Amino acid sequence: MKKLELHWQILIGMLLGILFGFAMTQISWGNDFVSDWIQPLGTIFVKLLKLIAIPLIVASLVKGISDLKDISKFRNIGLRTIGIYIVTTVVAITIGLFLVNMIKPGNGISEETVTKLTETYAGDAGVTSKLEEASRQKDSGPLQFLIDMVPDNAIASMSDNGLMLQVIFFTIFLGISMLLIGEEKAKPLKDFFDSLNHVVLKMVDLIMLSAPYAVFALLAGVVVSSSDPDLLLALLKYAGVVVLGLVLMIVFY
Repeated sequence: MKKLELHWQILIGMLLGILFGFAMTQISWGNDFVSDWIQPLGTIFVKLLKLIAIPLIVASLVKGISDLKDISKFRNIGLRTIGIYIVTTVVAITIGLFLVNMIKPGNGISEETVTKLTETYAGDAGVTSKLEEASRQKDSGPLQFLIDMVPDNAIASMSDNGLMLQVIFFTIFLGISMLLIGEEKAKPLKDFFDSLNHVVLKMVDLIMLSAPYAVFALLAGVVVSSSDPDLLLALLKYAGVVVLGLVLMIVFY
């Protein structure tokens, strides 16, 4: 019997996770069971993805740039990449704003639910920090994004997934410098990053083997943690809008 492709396994895991979560809401001890024994599996999966994010980006970018061997090739590819990035970003933002304003996935949540959520998460450190960052971005100057992109400590930037742009800046800078010193001098470092890239890609393969079970655990946790049907419906609408937006982006690409 032919084994199901991973993406179908993940979709089945999502569906079973939602159904299992709804079933557990009908049992008095279901919420505690999912929170204590099921949801941690999903949390571990997310942490593993965060664990390999920076090594994956650093290794793959350095390998990609150093493989060019000629700095002029990087200049030509870099200019095209920046242009494509700007165009696709504008298109993505346009599609997102259009879908959100047309479908309005947030509508349908009662004022009572909004008030309850506001009271619940008002003191949450994660929410507070995001609001503070949004306020800082709103009040910053037009070139602040360039300042934020340049790290003053590469090691510190690599210790925080939220500083991914700084990691990318340092990695591209490192790759360009390797091209400029010549292939012979850069070879020991290039060999290291080539090997690191293969190892990290294998880590990704191993982590993704648990993806169907992880999405099952994550969605079951989402369902049992929400006692408000309006909120669940709004989450489903939001997920549907995201998927629709991704499909439109795939069509555009």
